[in-house]
Amino acid sequence: MARLVETYACAPSTERGRGILISGDPKSNTILYCNGRSVIIRSLDNPQNVSVYGEHGYPVTVARYSPNGEWIASADVSGIVRIWGTHNDFVLKNEFKVLSGRIDDLQWSPDSLRIVASGDGKGKSFVRAFMWDSGSTVGDFDGHSRRVLSCAFKPTRPYRIATCGEDFLVNFYEGPPFKFKLSQREHSNFVNCIRFSPDGSKFITVSSDKKGILYDGKTGEKIGELSSEDCHQGTIYAVSWSPDSKQVLTVSADKSAKVWEITEGGKGKVKKTLTCPGFGGVDDMQVGCLWQNDHLVTVSLGGLINIFSASDLDKEPLSISGHIKNVSAVSVLKSDQKTILSCSYDGVIIKWVQGIGYCGKINMKHHAPIKCFSAVEGEIILSEFNDKVWRVPLSRYECETAEHVEVGSQPQDLSVALNSPQLVLVATDSGVVLLNGQKLLSTIKLGFNVTASAISPDGDEAILGASDGKLHIYSISGDSLKEEAVLEKHRGAITVIRYSPDVSMFASGDANREAVVWDLSSRAVKLNNMLYHNARINCLAWSPDSNMVATGSLDTSVIIYELGKPASARMTVKGAHLGGVYGVAFADECSVISSGEDGCVRLWMLTPQ
Repeated sequence: MARLVETYACAPSTERGRGILISGDPKSNTILYCNGRSVIIRSLDNPQNVSVYGEHGYPVTVARYSPNGEWIASADVSGIVRIWGTHNDFVLKNEFKVLSGRIDDLQWSPDSLRIVASGDGKGKSFVRAFMWDSGSTVGDFDGHSRRVLSCAFKPTRPYRIATCGEDFLVNFYEGPPFKFKLSQREHSNFVNCIRFSPDGSKFITVSSDKKGILYDGKTGEKIGELSSEDCHQGTIYAVSWSPDSKQVLTVSADKSAKVWEITEGGKGKVKKTLTCPGFGGVDDMQVGCLWQNDHLVTVSLGGLINIFSASDLDKEPLSISGHIKNVSAVSVLKSDQKTILSCSYDGVIIKWVQGIGYCGKINMKHHAPIKCFSAVEGEIILSEFNDKVWRVPLSRYECETAEHVEVGSQPQDLSVALNSPQLVLVATDSGVVLLNGQKLLSTIKLGFNVTASAISPDGDEAILGASDGKLHIYSISGDSLKEEAVLEKHRGAITVIRYSPDVSMFASGDANREAVVWDLSSRAVKLNNMLYHNARINCLAWSPDSNMVATGSLDTSVIIYELGKPASARMTVKGAHLGGVYGVAFADECSVISSGEDGCVRLWMLTPQ
């Protein structure tokens, strides 16, 4: 039996040149944001408290709580809106095809009966309002000629809807049923975000022309602007009102967030410029914000979520983050089993601590996609999608000056001799490369396509997996390999090989969903019939006592086998990661860490049956 203990959540999906939407529920003080096909529900009081909704078939763009807090509406790039409950396993209430293209924003009416959605209509309507229970349309939304980036529902009667988009227009509609009232062209560039104040008296638009403009909530007429004194120096991506309707929070590509005081007459002046922590690159551009209760939330392009206190703006913000892309490898430090390092495809390495969660990104000087990753004490060894293998000394949050070795072709796998970590075996398409520190010992052509590799902890033996499913065992002496045996059992290309910690066994997995545990001395099969995955096995790990093997697969599940018991007595975690499991590791004898395409890292507690 495996029980989920902690989820280390992914960060919001971001895109350069576009703002993102985060929303929340003031009653439960949770926020919603999207990454891939997942909607993340996260508590601001306890950011470790995370739930994930993953029922969309396409990448999700926006999710919002209904005003009564009972339902969430989420929309995706295909134009579908799903309405689902916040309790009882997120039961689905309705699903509607609202637009013919991507939905960029949606908003509930204050009575929780209607929803307005806007986005890319692909030649048809760019905005649509509909009843939440029947999906029937309530009004016509003419007046836009290009993609509508944001929409807002007036939170008090009489109801109004305001929209803005890439045609530089701000349109105002009366209803229901809603019909066009007037159009304003005060901006000279894309209008990125529009929001009504909570009391309904005003609404504000912010734009790529670095301006923010305020309008009357009842008539739609312009009443004022945000002051040009101490204003943003870049595109303003998002805006959010304070609960008392007297202040707004804006975020911009100039890497800052600003709190503005709004007068009764509709003028805005800067109260405080918030400096958001970061490494100083484009990833520090601020692209999303939310003002909820006493929390000011900002999101950077690199996925860093900063939570400021509204009552004490000088206080240092709480910063949390996560991976944005597929987490391809996960590793537990031997010296501290509570510390987890995870690495995502886009080159981001994050440090997590059990019970605490996010403990900082490890800043890589070169930010490139990572193919293979291995962590040993005080050092990270990795390869990119080129012919370089990097050895990076690891200090607290900074990777010190890295050295690299060129191995001649792209590495398929790399394996480190744990007892002498200077020795690294790199598998390439046609053979292997042996490295000792920064020195290339030898390049050996083997005459078959190598797909996986493992080197023994002492560095005196190597096992190589081939695309034809054969396992080749070699002894290593100096810089040469000598073939000792060839094992045949697999019916698909070998994807992963791992030695057991006591070096008496090794396990292998293949693309044809089978895993096998072998005895190292006799080379006989120790545990077979491990055929319970439905797709290729991506990763494999041993427990520290060499008593259990965990496998992760493209079929989204993690399976834990116990040696001494038949394979049928397995523990299965179904749907561990949306899109597939790509990393697995044991923290100790009774806990497993997994990572996957959904950008999350999860900790599972095992209770033997």
